[in-house]
Amino acid sequence: MLRDCSKPLRRCPERLAKLSEAALARRFAAATLLEVGLETGRTHQIRVHCQLAGHPLLGDDKYGRDDDNERARGAGLKRMFLHAHRLRFVDPAWERVTVESPLPADLARYLEHLR
Repeated sequence: MLRDCSKPLRRCPERLAKLSEAALARRFAAATLLEVGLETGRTHQIRVHCQLAGHPLLGDDKYGRDDDNERARGAGLKRMFLHAHRLRFVDPAWERVTVESPLPADLARYLEHLR
């Protein structure tokens, strides 16, 4: 979940080369929900790339904005709004594996608050 920002999410070729795609899933008055697809899985990759693009994750104490995080906590968000909805990979036997997970209840409640 990203803080809303007037400038669009842009790729910076030098810094965001590992971010394969970011698609708008839903826009709220105070935040934007993105679906991000990665080709690699570097430590903090989504968090860093979103922060560099000017769209830090809500609840991210390391890369986020303190004022946005305080408002989100006040509205009931108790952690970073980051969830792996779907993971796809090829296992050691060369089989394609897909694992899906629904949005956790606490994050779903926060989305309801934003509506």
